[in-house]
Amino acid sequence: MQVATFAAGCFWGVEAAFREVDGVTSVRVGYTGGFFNNPTYRDVCSGTTGHAEAVEVTYDPARVSYDALLDLFWEIHNPTTLNRQGPDIGEQYRSAIFFHNPAQESAARASKESLRESGKYAREIVTEITPASRFWEAEEYHQRYLEKKGLAHCRV
Repeated sequence: MQVATFAAGCFWGVEAAFREVDGVTSVRVGYTGGFFNNPTYRDVCSGTTGHAEAVEVTYDPARVSYDALLDLFWEIHNPTTLNRQGPDIGEQYRSAIFFHNPAQESAARASKESLRESGKYAREIVTEITPASRFWEAEEYHQRYLEKKGLAHCRV
């Protein structure tokens, strides 16, 4: 098994999208990329911890490639909005790929460049590509949130 970590706005919808991928064995929502130890949802929402709402995806590389996970990441959010996804505004909603090894870093950078060259977006892609740091699991009520609420997706 391998681990991939992504931030693409509110983690509820991101979690639900990755849970549907064949070869993904688990997805946890949480906080990463900041400087505050053991953050809570309230801490992260304050905008003072540096953390992003993120998902930690455990996957079987024999069944799904990291490149396929990257493709889904780009598909499920707008990577051109700085610190924002839809109505959610703040650093905690930034677009980021947190790589766990040099191969993931290389793949993430190549994927971002390929998307930029595709011309799909008129605006600059602002997604951060940065080393993974400690992942703090979010409170239990955030895990599988949409599933618990009987919702298929986030919509405002």
